Amino acid sequence: MSIKVYYSSVSGSREVKQHQSEIFHFLDSKKIKYFAVDITESTDLKEEMRKKVGNPSAMPPQVFNGDKYCGDYQKFFDAVEDGKPEAFFKL
Repeated sequence: MSIKVYYSSVSGSREVKQHQSEIFHFLDSKKIKYFAVDITESTDLKEEMRKKVGNPSAMPPQVFNGDKYCGDYQKFFDAVEDGKPEAFFKL
């Protein structure tokens, strides 16, 4: 299994940038390998992300472990607050 994070490299939203940064920082600090997918490279990637999430208006970041959907930033944040971030990533 591998962690995949759908993100946007050119988001106009400071909030989205901050959320993405927090997830990447956590993964880097724990030395967890992940694959970052920039949805701005192709509309197909954005549609792929939204289809996998099951929400036609889903915004990045969205996190997967293999084919299993982990959640969005709010679910990540809640897991960190509960002291169970590894559970969020299904590790």
